[in-house]
Amino acid sequence: MNKRVSILLISALIFLFACKVAGKEPSVAGSFYPADENVLKEFVKGLFAKVENRTQSGRLIALVSPHAGYVFSGQVAAYGYKNLEDSGINKVVLIGPSHQVAFKGASVYTKGGFRTPLGTVKINEKNAEDLLNEAADVRFYPEAYEKEHSLEVQLPFLQTVLKDFTIVPILIGSPTRQTFEHLIKKLPEIMDEKTLLVASTDLSHYHDYDKAKQMDSKVISAIERLSFMDTERLLRSGDAELCGGFPVLITIEVSRRVGANTGVLFKYANSGDVTNEKDRVVGYASIGFYSSPFSAEEKQELLDLSKNAITGYVMNGRVPEVEMKNPKLKAEGAVFVTIKTNGNLRGCIGHIQPVMPLYQSVIRNAVAACSSDPRFAPMKKEELKDIDVEVSVLSPLIPLKNVKNIQIGKHGLFIVKGSHTGLLLPQVATEFGWDRDTFLKQVCAKAGLPGDAWKDAELYTFTAEIIK
Repeated sequence: MNKRVSILLISALIFLFACKVAGKEPSVAGSFYPADENVLKEFVKGLFAKVENRTQSGRLIALVSPHAGYVFSGQVAAYGYKNLEDSGINKVVLIGPSHQVAFKGASVYTKGGFRTPLGTVKINEKNAEDLLNEAADVRFYPEAYEKEHSLEVQLPFLQTVLKDFTIVPILIGSPTRQTFEHLIKKLPEIMDEKTLLVASTDLSHYHDYDKAKQMDSKVISAIERLSFMDTERLLRSGDAELCGGFPVLITIEVSRRVGANTGVLFKYANSGDVTNEKDRVVGYASIGFYSSPFSAEEKQELLDLSKNAITGYVMNGRVPEVEMKNPKLKAEGAVFVTIKTNGNLRGCIGHIQPVMPLYQSVIRNAVAACSSDPRFAPMKKEELKDIDVEVSVLSPLIPLKNVKNIQIGKHGLFIVKGSHTGLLLPQVATEFGWDRDTFLKQVCAKAGLPGDAWKDAELYTFTAEIIK
């Protein structure tokens, strides 16, 4: 090895070591937020001091947070981050759009840390490296981070409210289907109860004040309802704008898989509210995704919705119209409605995936269960006095890797083989006293398949909150 090659090799090793230890230097300190440590600290504390305290039950799984300069969107961001005080969060997955560099897929920063005037935040190197996947175009593109602000501006807020935490930084370029599928599969695996997911995005860009509010209200409603389909539809049609559209869509899907069932708008504003210049504004929102158990009152409301829908349809052929105010019941949900008469099944129909607001799904499936279950004739008026109704709110489907992991009484089963599909709710195995092998045979039968077809079929498990 000649002297020149040795020098180059040593230089490269020094550079790599420096990157591992120091990580990324700030790109927008002094422009998007103050560069002086004390000034920044006081500025952020001042933003938090203006946040109105509010109580929200459940586990905060994710935030949607803006990324403009602090003078424009900092107050909106503070409304979300205020909820992290005393939360015990020790890991934050940051996912945002790449504004400066175009690239295919996603870029995960895997080494060292991110510096701000408030100090260095270490990267959770193991979790970050576990996300890399060449086939899905999930790599480390260091150039994407050189001038990028969408993740960096989140850090001073986190450094103010959290004591000791690591980050997993992800920038999204032009994601492929494989990129999206890989991230929504892998991210839930690192989302334990002390992990927060943050999607960085601003809303509409450079419309007049009234149009911006109109556009933003549509997409905020879709995001609050954790509606992947409605959010994507609004973005595709141009009826709404999110510069972090893909990060938000990924966050909605991952949050659902981790257990989020309701969204809460903490604060909305646009730049016109700050500058009073309302011809060309940018919108900002802070939204939280929570996993929140249904209260006794909410459970009763879901049962009442189903019973009233059944009674109304059987008596006069009409589906009742309901104005729902509870945001948790307006969030999209997958649900089955089961009807029994004198302890015997009389109808059971539902949605496997969340395709509409939960309360609407309950009403629609209650009507279908009493009138359209192919195993039974439509219900008659004289049967109404004998019915019992059960509402099962389903968790997301999880691919089953080993049938030994099936827990009778906890897991439901969904099987897919070719054009055949079948589903059995968790309570069915318990009611019939089935063991695991019988449960597998019965879900095959439900799909019209031989009893051992599960051995080379796609199998999924899910849980359900059963309300009866």
